[in-house]
Amino acid sequence: MIMAPILEVTGLSKRFGGLTAVDNFNLRVGKGEMVGLIGPNGAGKTTFFNLATGLLKPDSGTVFFEGRNITRLKPHKIANMGIARTFQNTQSFRRMLVIENVGVANFSERARSRAKGDGDHLSKAVEALRRVKLVPPEENIFKLASQLSHGMSKRLDIARVLVLEPDLLLLDEPFGGLGTIEMGVMSSLIQELHDDGLTIVIIEHKMRALARLVKKLVVMHFGENIAEGAPSEIAINPRVCEAYLGKGGGGLIA
Repeated sequence: MIMAPILEVTGLSKRFGGLTAVDNFNLRVGKGEMVGLIGPNGAGKTTFFNLATGLLKPDSGTVFFEGRNITRLKPHKIANMGIARTFQNTQSFRRMLVIENVGVANFSERARSRAKGDGDHLSKAVEALRRVKLVPPEENIFKLASQLSHGMSKRLDIARVLVLEPDLLLLDEPFGGLGTIEMGVMSSLIQELHDDGLTIVIIEHKMRALARLVKKLVVMHFGENIAEGAPSEIAINPRVCEAYLGKGGGGLIA
């Protein structure tokens, strides 16, 4: 069954001086899919996220979200349309309480338009913390963000964007820097969000953890889409092994 595209990228390119970071990149993400985006450091993965969310403007190409051209819209406009993203490095307001961090998203146009009253803002913030498994215990609500572990900070970033009730979630290395237990918590969380109907695209280098989650991998190399398919197919793709996984590296995702 072919799913209708929620995100469609055609011929996307971005250059920084003499460096081409994204080169004629094409991608189609079906509504309800969970897709992994992999490739060597410097392949252009995060630059693509920045282009898709308006933080950078492309030199050429188009980005369509739910059939609308969003290529040159500002980041807040794109977020209010229903695309949310996290970053490699956590973006919490460290001197604010956990609940205040999540509550910031309630000031967005999208969150305000969906609220049923002032009390709804608080309930949505608490519910977001429950969804990312920061609550219970309830005392986490009143901790400073700086008091959280790295893994909890990663989940706090996701809680904040969940208040937007996004249709598409872009996760940039959600497993980065996590230990085995925290990776298990994060993996379970992502799977639950997807099971709830959220479309998700994940940049990640932890191949085994990613392959357990997604049914499709897209491989970037020098800014191009060089392969896409099921993890089992990508694991034996000669071009992918040469560019990224190395000889015998397919065992990491098989």
